[in-house]
Amino acid sequence: MLENEANPTISKSTGLPRKRFYRARAHSNPLSDSHFPVPISPSHVDYSLHYPQFLSSSGEVGSIKKVQFADVGCGFGGLLISLSTLFPETLMIGMELRDKVTEYVKERILALRTTNPGQYQNVSVVRTNSMKYIPNYFEKGQLTKMFFLFPDPHFKEKNHRRRVISPHLLDEYAYVLEVGGIIYSITDVEELGDWMKTCLENHPMFEALTEEELEADPAVKLLRTATEEGQKVARNGGQTFQAVYRRIAPSL
Repeated sequence: MLENEANPTISKSTGLPRKRFYRARAHSNPLSDSHFPVPISPSHVDYSLHYPQFLSSSGEVGSIKKVQFADVGCGFGGLLISLSTLFPETLMIGMELRDKVTEYVKERILALRTTNPGQYQNVSVVRTNSMKYIPNYFEKGQLTKMFFLFPDPHFKEKNHRRRVISPHLLDEYAYVLEVGGIIYSITDVEELGDWMKTCLENHPMFEALTEEELEADPAVKLLRTATEEGQKVARNGGQTFQAVYRRIAPSL
């Protein structure tokens, strides 16, 4: 408690970091060159630093568990925190470009691990540019779920190449997703929703989930409610537009 009193960035009541000390621009330019370390390949990522209770750095058999969920542009980590308790045995990681926001998520996870012993050990975050470095973090067919929640719409046509869902980026996502793995996307911008849905619909390695499958998937229920952006849209009575597609095997 004395430590929290001396540290204004930590809430005295919850022990969690205060967002107002970690605010940043709503979005960053994903095409700019940022200065942060990038692994040469997935084998160069020491995930034992992220999940010490699940992984060993000694190369033992128990350390072969791999990340299966990726939240691309994870923001303040609301979805990750919700998924962590819903899938407690699944390793998941948030990927965020903004340094202050990434630091907030790190502190949030550490605080939750401290106040909830044994929980939130399966979730972590990394600062990176997912539009450039997805293959540097994940092997072929490694992921089972990828999330793209309320991404930057990049309204101007000349900036559409910055959109995180695009035909050429879907090639990379298809590479790191296992057959049957799922992409989840949602936005409150109808034009962007149409864009993402069209990109997925036209890609030969993705197909839409049926209404029955959407209803049965617990992750779908979190798309509108788990993030700060989704909660803001709900408070304002706004609409959302989602696209949820499955990775399929290439046709022969």
